[in-house]
Amino acid sequence: MAAAGKQAGKRPFWAHQLVEYILGGALVATGLQSPLPIVPAVVGGFILLYSAATRGALAAFRLINRRVHRIIDPVLVLLQVAAALQPWVSVDNGTRVIMVAIAAVHLVVWLGSSFAEKEKKTEPGTKGTTGTKGPTGPPVDRSTEFGRSAGRMAAKGVRAVRAAKANRAEK
Repeated sequence: MAAAGKQAGKRPFWAHQLVEYILGGALVATGLQSPLPIVPAVVGGFILLYSAATRGALAAFRLINRRVHRIIDPVLVLLQVAAALQPWVSVDNGTRVIMVAIAAVHLVVWLGSSFAEKEKKTEPGTKGTTGTKGPTGPPVDRSTEFGRSAGRMAAKGVRAVRAAKANRAEK
């Protein structure tokens, strides 16, 4: 079952944003290392701003919707490749290879990312935004349920230790 707000098997959007920050930073750093820095530095700076402007956990400005981001990402990958291979502004050959490799990584990250927005929380026992009603509210994914059960087990262990200490203190 797909989790509420996340597609099954896809990385969360905050991870997608983090990778875009890293890729943009890598392009800027590549530009700083290159004898002709303008193209990779501008492309890297654009990726950094683009990621910072998209609504998500790591956003700085929250101007671009995730659905729009999903559509623009492949266009941005094509622009990265075009910037690396264009003949008008001189780019070092090693820098070209790095720029194309970063574009390929960006494409792979785009393919494996979930762009779903988080659903609004509802009161327990009410109908969730997905239309299904769980025993305590909207359905949750396996990792959330695993975390909750681990927390419950830890709390039971703490209660057992406290009860054992209280029993020893009474004797």
